Amino acid sequence: QVQFVESGGGLVQPGGSLRLSCAASGCYFIIYRMNWYRQAPGKERELVASISSAGGTRNYADSVKGRFTIGRVNAKNTVYLQMNSLKPEDTAVYYCNTIKDGMNFWGNGTLVTVSS
Repeated sequence: QVQFVESGGGLVQPGGSLRLSCAASGCYFIIYRMNWYRQAPGKERELVASISSAGGTRNYADSVKGRFTIGRVNAKNTVYLQMNSLKPEDTAVYYCNTIKDGMNFWGNGTLVTVSS
């Protein structure tokens, strides 16, 4: 059973930083592309960033390029999302995700609120 536990969310002022973590279990973590999604109130869930299994390829949504960095430590079964220069529009629940055997697996999410 694939399980993800996200952490690191919270309340931050505009311009601030947060680092999200996602701890994975129940899968051979090293072989999977990992993704961070977010869902803001009243909006659809959107892909924020993804990273290839070995970490060599990283992709970002245009809205976060230059501000967010995705990383992973395969030895710790963990994927990170470093978020800098946060904006109010980054407020959302952030989810860790992967696709295994054609199925999407999600964590419960961690809430990020950017507000003064």
